[in-house]
Amino acid sequence: MKGIALLFSLVAFTGAVLAETPEEKGLAIAVEADKRDQGWSDQATVMKMILRNSQGAESMREIRGKTLEVKGDGDKSLTIFDTPRDIKGTAFLSFTHALKADEQWLYLPALKRVKRISSSNKSGPFMGSEFAYEDISSQEVEKYKYKFIKDGEVNGLAAFIIERYPQYKKSGYTKMVTWLDKKMYQPLKIEFYDRKKSLLKTLTQHGYKQYLNKYWRPARMEMVNHQTGKSTTLLWVSYKFKNGFKSRDFDRNSLKRAR
Repeated sequence: MKGIALLFSLVAFTGAVLAETPEEKGLAIAVEADKRDQGWSDQATVMKMILRNSQGAESMREIRGKTLEVKGDGDKSLTIFDTPRDIKGTAFLSFTHALKADEQWLYLPALKRVKRISSSNKSGPFMGSEFAYEDISSQEVEKYKYKFIKDGEVNGLAAFIIERYPQYKKSGYTKMVTWLDKKMYQPLKIEFYDRKKSLLKTLTQHGYKQYLNKYWRPARMEMVNHQTGKSTTLLWVSYKFKNGFKSRDFDRNSLKRAR
């Protein structure tokens, strides 16, 4: 009997050791999502950005973008504005890093100069939109701490609900609550909480399609600012993968060459 009791004690102890904490489960889900979205090499996009003020008045911008996947670090991206005329040729370059501050630059054609975005200004609005500079950089796993909250759903789609806590001290957020689709391992909804721990914005992503039989990308994003009543919509016209981009296509000189 003592042997049987000891056996059950060992089983119970082993189970307790192997049980995932909410933090471990949250991290494991984030790692899996990152793993599933590796290997696309590079992508080129065409999109429209629609800005709405609190009264609902709209203005639209047409944008081209290209991104280079970087192994062992964050991605590099270049964003070019084609319309309206007053910002045509404006270009934004971003080097995302996993464990150190991102590097970001903005080229302003009217001034013919490159402006570096301060590491303390990543919470500022990107080109007047409801997306902050830190929102549009690649979301490396190491940038956050994680906690699994519970299972849930968005519009009938099963999702993991996870909290992410930025490790970057100058982030504009204290946490993000993410609804991650259980099939695609892509975000369906994200709530952003400001430095006062109040709900600031909600991002929803819609119309996912699969590319190269593996990679899921949304057709539309909606970012709503609950504190100002403003919102921004991103509509993707096209995605194109494996274009053969190189690191030299993303150096600072590429900002002035952007057309």
